[in-house]
Amino acid sequence: MTCAEAFSAYALRSLGYGERMLPTADIGLCDQIVLIGSGLIWNVYFGLLALGFGFVFAVALAVAKNQPGRLIRKPAEWFIFVFRGSPLFIQFFMAYEAFVMLPRVGVEFTLLGVEIAAETRWFSRAWLGALIVLFLNTSAYAAEIFHGALRAIPRGDLEAADAYGLSGWTKFRRITFPTMMRLAWPSYTNEAIFLFHATALVFFSSFPAFQQRGDALYYANYFADRTFNPFVPYPIVAVYFVLLTLCIIALFGLINRRLNRHLPQNQRQRLRIRPQIIR
Repeated sequence: MTCAEAFSAYALRSLGYGERMLPTADIGLCDQIVLIGSGLIWNVYFGLLALGFGFVFAVALAVAKNQPGRLIRKPAEWFIFVFRGSPLFIQFFMAYEAFVMLPRVGVEFTLLGVEIAAETRWFSRAWLGALIVLFLNTSAYAAEIFHGALRAIPRGDLEAADAYGLSGWTKFRRITFPTMMRLAWPSYTNEAIFLFHATALVFFSSFPAFQQRGDALYYANYFADRTFNPFVPYPIVAVYFVLLTLCIIALFGLINRRLNRHLPQNQRQRLRIRPQIIR
């Protein structure tokens, strides 16, 4: 099979398009590159959705943790502590066991006089169950980053906002939130990179791939078993993740320059990517 034929047959296989059967004989380099790249679509799916929803939840958690009232502050503190204090792989395992115990036929309940049947069987699949775990995990880490930035906002900025008569939502939207993002963005960039790398753990978790539509590591493991040569598929996965990391750095760098556009050139924070720091 030529590279063009391999691309046509397997480029979107992880989404259910193209050849249904995986290659079993005469596996070439193009087959491995295309199929592993196809599986990377799921890694991007996990990372983008977990990062997007987690960003909103993390901001809410950071604000809640900064509140003086214990009823609001303590739940946020315990949520952050639990998900930052336990290994991500254990969270995958515990979530899968919890989701499996849900009724397979769904849960029926009445809301405002309307009977609603909620499906629960998809929670034990990787595309939903693993996404929920990644969402909760990155929310906790990002919330701690945002909370630190929230406490680091210069008091003079807040006093100036008060002097101009800004309060409540207006003060948060125009002063507190932009400053918090500017201070937290370099660290949050590292969290985004770690999150996309953590999507590789979905393969090792208990969540099964739906109809053999796995992520990049799923196909790499398949090729390593078939060819008895792990030194080709796994480096391909590594190269894909390096390219993905470069894309994240470039995108977040543009956002960082946007957040710091009002500062003098010598006072702008530069992104410091520290790949040697692991959770």
